[in-house]
Amino acid sequence: MPIEPATARRLLSEMLGTALLLATVVGSGVMAESLSGGNQAIALLCNALATGCILVVLITLFAPVSGAHFNPVVTLAFLMRGEVTPGRAIAYVLVQISGAVLGVLLAHAMFDLPLIQASDHVRSGVGLWMSEGAATFGLVLVVLGGVSVAPNAVPWLVGLYITAAYWFTASTSFANPVVTIARAMTNTFSGIAPASVAGFILAQIVGAMLATALARPLFRTDT
Repeated sequence: MPIEPATARRLLSEMLGTALLLATVVGSGVMAESLSGGNQAIALLCNALATGCILVVLITLFAPVSGAHFNPVVTLAFLMRGEVTPGRAIAYVLVQISGAVLGVLLAHAMFDLPLIQASDHVRSGVGLWMSEGAATFGLVLVVLGGVSVAPNAVPWLVGLYITAAYWFTASTSFANPVVTIARAMTNTFSGIAPASVAGFILAQIVGAMLATALARPLFRTDT
């Protein structure tokens, strides 16, 4: 069955946006580490600023097309609210995964790195899992609250939140399952060991579901 043009545009938007997001996360991490002279704080600052900036750009550009989710837990939140269908949610997650992988491969190619890698950067433990739950809770709350009270400001709200969350969370705020999966495929500054992925994703899903449950009574529009 052929895909309707509107659906194709949405799926292409989600794939391209997620690919550019991951290319930025990984590429800016490589560049920051190579130029920071071993100063991890400077490298993290550069990585955070690049990620926050690209989120503002991507959400502004693609939100009118697909909603600019670029994140399965954001898609899950809108599914729980009945604002996307299960079929669209599944399709979004599949293209988000594909886009994330393509973004990592693009970053590797741009910096002449081996295209296929596995990270050895272990990120595990209660503190990091709690950080991912908190980071994702905040992100989904910002998205849903922003859509309710200041829809035109959502790109800036998300970009600024993620920039801040890089610094106030012990995990540096992945807050996105496909970002987590894709970052397991790069043994660079932004990588995460494959064995650490499951704990991060579980914490992200829990945080997103809690935020979605809270957002409905918190951001009521009928008062």
